[in-house]
Amino acid sequence: MTEHMATPGDLGRRLARRREELRLSREQLADRAGIDPGYLGYLEETAASPTTDTVRKLANALDTGIEDLLGATMNLPSGHGRPAPHAHLEKLQPDECLRLIAPGGVGRVAFEEPAGLTILPVNYVLHDNSVIVRTAVGGPLDSNLRTGVRGVEFKISFEIDRIDETAREGWSVLIRGGAHHVSADEQAEAAASGVEPWAGGDRELYLRIVPSEITGRRIRHAP
Repeated sequence: MTEHMATPGDLGRRLARRREELRLSREQLADRAGIDPGYLGYLEETAASPTTDTVRKLANALDTGIEDLLGATMNLPSGHGRPAPHAHLEKLQPDECLRLIAPGGVGRVAFEEPAGLTILPVNYVLHDNSVIVRTAVGGPLDSNLRTGVRGVEFKISFEIDRIDETAREGWSVLIRGGAHHVSADEQAEAAASGVEPWAGGDRELYLRIVPSEITGRRIRHAP
């Protein structure tokens, strides 16, 4: 008897996203997994219930785990697996750091507020070698990061990372710089950067972080 797997409705989205990360066409992935390209398209576009064997084949072809493909690890912190053998840490040069973070995404702002050190995740883009974030007027990144002295800015830290659970590799980039609140005459340029916060709502305050220091690290391991 063929066993069908109860899968979440976003299996197709996870399949497509991982396939695109590996820069594979549907035909290439189908060939790797030994399934029909048309059926792969069906799995990506509908809430299907494939067999356990099909999900296993797709996970192997995508160099990932079944649990990752099904979203079972979605609410777990990154990096819960065992370290890879012969892992080592290497320093990254500033140019390489900027290349890695150039696509934009989610980073973490670290700053001091009256209650103590605070770290908040934010969506960001890299624009003209500066980090641009968009937040709410009156929010934690507004009044807490204003010195009250014209031309004087708080120095903050901004961290971005990428974890590859399957390969047990990853990188992190740390940027330090002044927190510049974009003025009215600068707002059009900041808005053109295209940064869109996932949190939604009214977020019309733009913050620019001009790096004064860029450092990074990468975990690699021998094959």
